[in-house]
Amino acid sequence: MHYYRYIILLVAVVALLASSCSTTKRLAEGEVLYTGVKKLEYHQDSVKLDVAVKDQIFSAINVKPNNPLYSPYYRTPFPIGLWVYNNWDPDSKGLKGWLYKHLVSKPVLISRVKPETRVDMINTLLRNNGYFTSSATYDLVQGKDPKKAKIAYDVYVQQPYRIGEVKYLEERSDLDHLIDSLAMANPYLKTGSRYCLDSLNEVRIDITNQLRNRGYYYYRPEYLQYLADSVQQKGIIHLQLVESGDIPNMAEQRYVTGDITAVVQPNAGGGVPDTVQARNCTLIKMSPVRIRDRVVPSNIMARKGRPFRVGSMDITQMALSRLGIFSNIDMQVTPRDTVLPGGDGMLDLGVFCTLDKPWEVKLEVQGISKSNSYLGPGLELGLTHINAFGGGERFSAKLKGAYEWQTGKGSSYKNSEFNSYEFGLDLSLALPRLLAPRFVDRSRRYLNWTRFGLNASIMNRPNYFKMLQLGGSFTWEWHANKHSLNELTPFKLTYHKLLSNTTQFDSVMLQNPAIAMSFHDVFIPQMQYSYTYENTFGRDHIVWRSTVTEAGHIFSGIWSLCGSKKKELLGTPFSQFLKAETQLVWKHSFAPKSSLVGRVYVGAAYSTRDSLEVPFREQFYIGGANSVRAFAVRSIGPGSYHPEYRDVYSYYDQTGTFKFETNWEYRFPIIGYFNGAVFVDAGNIWLLTLDDYDREWRPGGKIKNFFKELAVGTGIGLRFDMEMLVVRADLGIGLHLPYETTNRGWYNIPRFKDGLAFHLAIGYPF
Repeated sequence: MHYYRYIILLVAVVALLASSCSTTKRLAEGEVLYTGVKKLEYHQDSVKLDVAVKDQIFSAINVKPNNPLYSPYYRTPFPIGLWVYNNWDPDSKGLKGWLYKHLVSKPVLISRVKPETRVDMINTLLRNNGYFTSSATYDLVQGKDPKKAKIAYDVYVQQPYRIGEVKYLEERSDLDHLIDSLAMANPYLKTGSRYCLDSLNEVRIDITNQLRNRGYYYYRPEYLQYLADSVQQKGIIHLQLVESGDIPNMAEQRYVTGDITAVVQPNAGGGVPDTVQARNCTLIKMSPVRIRDRVVPSNIMARKGRPFRVGSMDITQMALSRLGIFSNIDMQVTPRDTVLPGGDGMLDLGVFCTLDKPWEVKLEVQGISKSNSYLGPGLELGLTHINAFGGGERFSAKLKGAYEWQTGKGSSYKNSEFNSYEFGLDLSLALPRLLAPRFVDRSRRYLNWTRFGLNASIMNRPNYFKMLQLGGSFTWEWHANKHSLNELTPFKLTYHKLLSNTTQFDSVMLQNPAIAMSFHDVFIPQMQYSYTYENTFGRDHIVWRSTVTEAGHIFSGIWSLCGSKKKELLGTPFSQFLKAETQLVWKHSFAPKSSLVGRVYVGAAYSTRDSLEVPFREQFYIGGANSVRAFAVRSIGPGSYHPEYRDVYSYYDQTGTFKFETNWEYRFPIIGYFNGAVFVDAGNIWLLTLDDYDREWRPGGKIKNFFKELAVGTGIGLRFDMEMLVVRADLGIGLHLPYETTNRGWYNIPRFKDGLAFHLAIGYPF
């Protein structure tokens, strides 16, 4: 292969074009091209500027130059859009005209960036955050070309002003007393806090929200104001909380909830009203809507006769939306003329829901290309009823099929008849409620689910075997709070049966005991629990998920209590093993599309009692588009094991019972929907125990030198990100193999091209 020469030639051509094409040719007299920010320097001495204020200042100066790499500081070396703008004829026709329209980029000028306006914005930010004596300046930094310039910003930080004495309202009414108590309880409005206009506004909003949840529905933040005095004491601002003079009477009156009416309309509109009196509301169903009487009332949190709470409206809207059966939900509040004996007013609440179309159809066509040289089309047809029994139940049926044939130029692939097909049917029913014991701690603020599933699939390998897989499960899924998700599968049963096989298949099994064990008829009864924690801390977002699986032990205990020594179900043995997995994903955002993402994954599986091996489908493997991307799926491990020759079956051997993997990826914007990535991956699988077969057939499977046995790769990626759809292309570059090669040293890839792996996938890897 001589592709290195072509790469060098391409780089030379691009460099030649760059040197011969001007990026300032069409600039008018006096115009200067903006090439980014040279520096943003803080002169703080002993004063430390608040991090949140720094973020606001960075946002003020963050203007992207042409062809940004890491905005606003760095640019890519190939400003194609500017070359086209300055050197191509905008009136070109045909292909050149089409290319011009799609490649051209107008120059970003200093006059458009307006650095003096940016400095004014910084000074305003400093004043609004209490840094009244601080200031900012800028300079243009020009190089050899006077038509290009960067901007250097300097921020001189002085001590911020602090809040001194705080005076509250004169208590002339119950409302004044309530406002004062809420203001005194606010953690910001205290002597010694740094003066911050945004924080003061947040105090007003917080007080208003609490008032509106106590019945003062028409109260607004602008009805509260501050009087500030910065003259009495240098560096200190004394505050007094006052009410504006134009507060309407409705805002000062407390309201209780009156009549609650819920109306459910069909998607096409119209219908005949059918009125049902529920416990907490009047339900009007515009027949022929298909919805049970309790569904909407059970999700309405407002209660007649209690103080009118805006929070109850928000929770009601959220709960009804999460059912996923309404195309529109509208809340209407209507005041009554009635005044209650205590002086309170009354508000009626109307909840208007429009049912969505009941059926969803999904058709997905796939092109399947596997690391073991399988190629073929795949088709998946899904049909979902989003309101199967009138209570938000989701019934789904998914039919999927795939046909694969083997390609490849290696000797082991020639004239192969290992073409295959696979068909499967998945049925699921999800109920939007938790059919579980009451002691399970769940939150009514979030939708909880009970899920049932059945699946069946047939895999056919001509001239080798035909295998059947059947399965069924039910799962509880609930939220304890907004950050925690629990999933408990009390029962899951999977059945694998080899329907037919050939003598050719039997001969292969004799030579590959590990493969033979994976084809035994077996039941896998499982119980599984998963916990997911997700939270955001400033610019950092973390997702931690852990799963524990138990298989066969409860069944074994039941069998023992019944006096049976054979661990079989319907004459077929069942597997017994334990499995645990944990994964932590951390994301730090530098800018909206610029972030560093890391993942650490650890998993272990152990066969127990009568089971000799963990089932093949439950073992770990590594490599591929979502793993260590410099290597193909199942091409690494276990440990330092490496097959002497590779054939169509060898990848079956490369599974393990312990896995460690870590991935780090820097994501950055390029242009439009296109984003880039630079990544580093490392990991491997190992065997927790070695039997006689493993010692003979897979030597080196156990951990001996953990770090030396990590497969390591790096690479670059391109993402087409439309938010709803992400198409990802990754080029992995191998750096280190966990086994001995002809190359000595840590970089032991025999040939550079042998360490390259290209992956095309949908969605982000983590």
